[in-house]
Amino acid sequence: MNINIYLYAAGKNSGRNALSGVIGKLFYIGIIMTLSMATQANPIAKKQLAPCPSSPNCVSSQAADADHFIAPFKIIGNIDDAWTALKSALSNHSRTVITRDTGDMLHAQATSLVFRFVDDIDVILDAEARLIHIRSASRVGYGDFGVNRKRLEKLRSQLQQADVIE
Repeated sequence: MNINIYLYAAGKNSGRNALSGVIGKLFYIGIIMTLSMATQANPIAKKQLAPCPSSPNCVSSQAADADHFIAPFKIIGNIDDAWTALKSALSNHSRTVITRDTGDMLHAQATSLVFRFVDDIDVILDAEARLIHIRSASRVGYGDFGVNRKRLEKLRSQLQQADVIE
């Protein structure tokens, strides 16, 4: 009854516009709250590397199978020093560019010399566990002659020499 009086007093169109505007704003707020709650409810979701495909041209510290698995880097020193050393070492690798750095995750691309194949390197810093999870994968092809594994073991060696990981 009150709504009808309001609509009659304000005019049918202005009441409907006001009501649809309020409903629209509530809908928008509901979506934003749902999205923010979903992100907060599952903080581990962002700490996962993409799974390796069945092809042998990928290695990951989060792989479930032995063929694709490579041990994560265990931080022994200061976490920030280890992360900085990792970024520096990656940047100094030939034909490797860090393309995204979000503070505790980064993405780099390594390009092969002759055929210009691009490999993706993804890294996640898990400060609580004092681990650096890492993945290196070829974008195309089936085999990689062990290049991705060698790349990450070289990176591991550099960080060990810097005394930031085991």
